[in-house]
Amino acid sequence: MPREITGEVIHVVGPDEHGDYELDGTVAELAESRYLLVCREGGKPSVIERVVAFFKRDPITPVTLVADEGAEEGSEIEATVEFTTVDGVYEVVEME
Repeated sequence: MPREITGEVIHVVGPDEHGDYELDGTVAELAESRYLLVCREGGKPSVIERVVAFFKRDPITPVTLVADEGAEEGSEIEATVEFTTVDGVYEVVEME
């Protein structure tokens, strides 16, 4: 069942960089010749949201998206994703 995710792209791993990282076997299979986008779920927080999160000790919720196209680090994306067998890793169906 698809899910909508809004997130700030923290890091991008291109298809030619997969060897530089220790990817889980399942993630490596999913990513094969695709991009891995590590995102902060919920989008880019404001300064006030960051201060509140710091005092509440509320951690960043990272998610990894497996996509056919890359994105710029620091950009905010909206994507329709499908769940995978790996917790926190989603396959992108459609990205804006």
